[in-house]
Amino acid sequence: MCWSFVSPIISKLFFERRNSKMKALVYAGPGKKELREVEKPRVVKDSDAVVRLVKTTICGTDLHILGGDVPAVKEGTILGHEGIGIVEEVGAGVSNFKGGDKVIISCVTSCGKCHYCKKSLYAHCEDGGWILGHLINGTQAEYVHIPHADNSLYHVPQGISDDAAVMISDILPTGFEVGVLSGQVSPGDVVAIVGAGPIGMSALLTSQFYSPSKIIMIDLDDNRLEESKKFGATETINSRDAQATIDKIFELTDGRGVDVAIEAVGYPATFDICQRILSPGGHLANVGVHGKPVELQLQDLWIRNVTITTGLVSTNTTPLLLKTLETGKIKPEVLVTHQFKFDDMIEAYETFANAAKEHALKIIIDFQ
Repeated sequence: MCWSFVSPIISKLFFERRNSKMKALVYAGPGKKELREVEKPRVVKDSDAVVRLVKTTICGTDLHILGGDVPAVKEGTILGHEGIGIVEEVGAGVSNFKGGDKVIISCVTSCGKCHYCKKSLYAHCEDGGWILGHLINGTQAEYVHIPHADNSLYHVPQGISDDAAVMISDILPTGFEVGVLSGQVSPGDVVAIVGAGPIGMSALLTSQFYSPSKIIMIDLDDNRLEESKKFGATETINSRDAQATIDKIFELTDGRGVDVAIEAVGYPATFDICQRILSPGGHLANVGVHGKPVELQLQDLWIRNVTITTGLVSTNTTPLLLKTLETGKIKPEVLVTHQFKFDDMIEAYETFANAAKEHALKIIIDFQ
C-alpha cells in the first residue's frame, strides 16, 4: 500500500484520538487530587448534553469530599458541580437547548418526571439529584456530560456577568433555599448566620429580600467578617470564644435570642452555637455539610418551640434568582475574590483550602 495514502489515514486517526481526550481534576482518594488526561464525554441518551466549560469553581463540599466525608465518591471521579459553558452537543430528545447556547449548569440534575421532581424536590430526583462530581463525573474538566439537559441547564440571560452566572449553579440557591426559606426569615427578624464563607454570604445577600431588622454574621475570620459588612451584615462577632459569642448574641437581642440561626459551616461547634442562641419560636436552618454527629440539646429546645430544618438544595428557586439578578437587585459576583486558569487548579484548591490566610471567598476557574 502506498505510504502517501496511509499517512493521511494515520494522521486522521491520531487527531481523532487526541481530540477525544480532555484535562480534568480527578479525585484520587482521601486527601488526593490530580490533573489528568481522560476521555472526553459523549451524548449517551437522547436527553443528554455535552457542555464545554467556560468557567467553574470550587465548593466547600469538594473539600469535604477530599477530607473523606462523602464516601460515595469513588476514586477517579471528576470533581465539581458548578459552572457555565457552551453546549457542544445535544441528544435527539433535547428541545430547550442547541449547540452554541451559553448555559448555567445546575448543581442538581433533574429528570422533571419522577415522584420527587413533581414535588419540586429535585435534590431527590430518582434519576438525578446531586450527582455531578459525586456519583458521576463533574464540572472541573474541559467538558462535562449533563443528563436530563432540558431540566438541568439554564440559559444565561443577557446582561448577567459570567461570574454571577457561576454563583447561580449552587451557592446562591443553596443559601436561599436551605438557609433563608427553610429558616422562614421574615420582616423585622433578627438573623444570625454562623459561617461567613460563600454559602453564608449567599444567605446574607438573599435574606435581605425579607427585610430582617438585624443580620449578625459569626465567624473565626476577621477579614470575612469585615467583608460581610459590605454585603449587608449589621453586626459581626468573632466566634473564637463560643460562650462569649453566645453571651454577645443575647446582649444584642435584649436577652431574647435570634429568630433565625443559619448554620453554614458543618461542624458540631457551629451547630451548638446555633441551637443555643435561638429565641422561643426560633428556627435553626442547617445548611452546612456535616461529616460527624452533633449533640442535639433537645431537652432544652422542645419547650422553646424551636424548629430545626436540614436539607440539600433543590434549585427550584433558580428561575426566581435569575430574574432577581437581571434586575440588578443583588450582585453575587462580589463574592469572587480570586481567578485562576484551569491548568492552575491545584494551586486554586490550595488557595481555597487556606481561605483565611489567602482572604478567599469564591474562586473562579477560567478555561479560556
